[in-house]
Amino acid sequence: MTIAPVAPPAPSRRRDQVLRWALGLAPFVVLIAVYLWASYVRLSENPQDKLLPSVAHMFEAMKVLIFEADPRTGDYSFLSDTWASLRRLAIGVTAAAVAGLLTGVNMGLHRRAKETFGPFLTFVSLVPPLSILPILFITLGVEEFSKVTLIFIGVYPLIARDVLLATEQIPRENIVKAITLGAGSPAITWRLVMPLVFPRLIDTVRLALGGAWLFLIAAEAIASTEGLGYRIFLVRRYLAMDVILPYVAWITFLGFAFDALLRLWLRRRFRWYLAEEQT
Repeated sequence: MTIAPVAPPAPSRRRDQVLRWALGLAPFVVLIAVYLWASYVRLSENPQDKLLPSVAHMFEAMKVLIFEADPRTGDYSFLSDTWASLRRLAIGVTAAAVAGLLTGVNMGLHRRAKETFGPFLTFVSLVPPLSILPILFITLGVEEFSKVTLIFIGVYPLIARDVLLATEQIPRENIVKAITLGAGSPAITWRLVMPLVFPRLIDTVRLALGGAWLFLIAAEAIASTEGLGYRIFLVRRYLAMDVILPYVAWITFLGFAFDALLRLWLRRRFRWYLAEEQT
């Protein structure tokens, strides 16, 4: 009788989690260590160096922006910048998501709609959004609407085309069965298609946020009186890296947080979608 070899015990789940966190944090630790070392070397040679400020210098600069009100406006600069940028980003991305969802679903369900608007959507997706920024400022002004419009134009084509592909991937026999059972177009759209497409919409928005931040920062840098991008390009003339670096880190953190929240939403509410993506 042959005895099958006994497999070695698998490592514990907690050990795997610790290892995964350690591997994920390792590049960040290395990056921070390299920066601290380079900053120390430069400041040792020239205490007035502005290229790589120390953590203490960045803390002092940010303390003024966070805790001291602007004598001219009475606002706390860091808070007002963050709120202005998040407001523009939320409005632009939400409008693009709603419009992209409706466009993609209708084009995916109706052949004539795809034949009519498909070429135009392809054309719009090929236009570099930053190239039309001067046109938006000239025609729409330099107020909030032009900045939100730039985010919308930059994100909408991606969302619409991705939702279109998701709609076309729905098995046609499901739609035929719904029609056979007496379902009309509204019922098919809202009770069959939308629940299947909505997780794809969330995933697409998550991937489009990087571009949305780029369009936001560009618009704020050119014409704005508040916002994270405005502050970065305002202080660059003074070589204020002690403000620029914390602002860049804050923008990165916000982007990471939004990505994590959308991932959590998908994991909690649409596990079947993640399971299909992995297969």
